[in-house]
Amino acid sequence: MYTQSGTVKRGRRHWYDLAMAHALVLNATYEPLSVVSIRRAVVLVVRDKAELVESSDRIWSSERMQVPVPSVIRLRRYVRVPFQRRVPLNRRAVFARDGSHCQYCGAAAENLDHVMPRSRGGDHIWENVVAACRPCNTRKGDRTPEEAGMVLTMPPKVPRRHGWLLIGLGGPPDPSWMAYLAMAS
Repeated sequence: MYTQSGTVKRGRRHWYDLAMAHALVLNATYEPLSVVSIRRAVVLVVRDKAELVESSDRIWSSERMQVPVPSVIRLRRYVRVPFQRRVPLNRRAVFARDGSHCQYCGAAAENLDHVMPRSRGGDHIWENVVAACRPCNTRKGDRTPEEAGMVLTMPPKVPRRHGWLLIGLGGPPDPSWMAYLAMAS
């Protein structure tokens, strides 16, 4: 892994750690654009396409140079984004939004549930889909929560502006990113 001085030890664990790590990419205006692998972030910094904004205490070493492992990088040129980013409605995204907990009882969620059943005219939209455990999903069946005597712990809604980030990472972002995500909100 890493030595006390911060240099990288050679070996399998090193590549696993860095392959699983991510860096936040900011536009020239400090607007969050995407999340890339650490390797891609290092390449952008070394090729002078981006500048290092925040780094971790780790060092990426090669034969001729050492580069701090980036946590946040900013592109040197502005990139125009012609669309408003939307989070796709799928199982992974709903579970991330709901914290993998049943929205009826709080247990571990296993299924998706349509609050207004599709057989009764409910749409497959963010405001009508929640994560549910198997017992609650079975108990509710083809009824509305009111008809089944159940209460949602939280009304379903479209993920917030940077929801794409949570979905892409599969968990909460690095704490060092929060200032840049808050600036963009």
